[in-house]
Amino acid sequence: MTQIVSLISFGLTIYSFALIVYIFMSWFPGARESQFGELLGKICEPYLEIFRKFIPPLGMIDFSPIVAILLLHFARQGFVQIAMMV
Repeated sequence: MTQIVSLISFGLTIYSFALIVYIFMSWFPGARESQFGELLGKICEPYLEIFRKFIPPLGMIDFSPIVAILLLHFARQGFVQIAMMV
C-alpha cells in the first residue's frame, strides 16, 4: 500500500514540475511550439483551463497557474496524510 501511495505522490510531484516547466516556457518565444512544448501543452492545459475559467489575468500576469500548483500541492499532501491513516 505504501508503494502505491509513494508512486501516486511521486506522479503528482512530477506533474507539478511539468506545470512549472510549461509556465516558464511562455517566457521564451517559440518554446511552446516545439514538440516538447506541445506535449506539455496536451498534458498541462486541461488542468490549467479549469483555473483560467475562474481566475482572470490581471493585466499581463496570469495568476491561475500559481493557484493550480498550490491546489495540486495541497491535494498531494492531503492524499498522503489520508493514505497514511488507513
